[in-house]
Amino acid sequence: MSTASTGILADERSLVDTLRLYVAIARPRVIALVVFTGLPALWLGKDVWPTVSVAAQVLMGTALAGVASSAFNAWLERESDAKMARTRNRPLPAASVLPGAVLGYGAFTTVASAVVLYRVGGWTPVAVAMATIAFYVVAYTWWLKPRTPQNIVIGGAAGGTAPLIASAAIDGSISLGAWILFAIIFLWTPPHFWGVAIVRQNEYAAAGLPMMPHAVGEQGTRWRSLGYTLALLPVTLAPVWLGYLGPLYAAVAAVTGLGFLALVIRSLVVQAHRADWQVFKGSVAYLSLLFLVMLVDLTLPWGTS
Repeated sequence: MSTASTGILADERSLVDTLRLYVAIARPRVIALVVFTGLPALWLGKDVWPTVSVAAQVLMGTALAGVASSAFNAWLERESDAKMARTRNRPLPAASVLPGAVLGYGAFTTVASAVVLYRVGGWTPVAVAMATIAFYVVAYTWWLKPRTPQNIVIGGAAGGTAPLIASAAIDGSISLGAWILFAIIFLWTPPHFWGVAIVRQNEYAAAGLPMMPHAVGEQGTRWRSLGYTLALLPVTLAPVWLGYLGPLYAAVAAVTGLGFLALVIRSLVVQAHRADWQVFKGSVAYLSLLFLVMLVDLTLPWGTS
């Protein structure tokens, strides 16, 4: 589509429609989950909790860093996104917004994230947030994703930094509790994403992206998902062993962890894409519930001290 044919971008689209496009580029569901995983790090192991204002600023700065990462990712992957049914209707491949505008959007939200985080926590959270953006955009999106089937394993580290940013802003350094939350997200990411990679493997191949199913086959990918899930489960219980969280979280983490493990094992046994898709969908519910119960547990009498 030519630039002339997209004149609607500037002249005919309403402000509301334009805002919707930029919200879509930000991938709000992903950002919401990322920010949500940063919440427990604000209170985990703390005798004195931050004020609502401070917590809101930390989460806002974290969200802006996530939006910046999404915008730069959308700009870099606009051509490969156009080749995949799952992504071809996103604003850039659909030619609903100009690439330069998205690049500017990423730059603006990067600066905004740095300003917000500096005001609330100084240079340490800014450094963590900027490193996150750089790693996600350059190391993962630009370098790893088109070159190695291990892309999501290494690049998944960028998705787990919300607790690190939150802890850096509140503590001035990164606490042990925040590192544990990071490890949970890091180990959760491969089985979560590989469910999609198996189901959508032909689309990834058409886009020229080497995913794990292409390297080791579907069943090989499922076995690797099982390995990461088995490594994940004891890490989810580490906050209990360290005294950060109590029996409510311990019970829910154990039960939901076994439930997620059952989904992964079922995908190995059934060897059907419907089971792989259930691993993907179930993983989102599992992580969301895990972090929600962390927050609830922190408000109870046995909370951290």
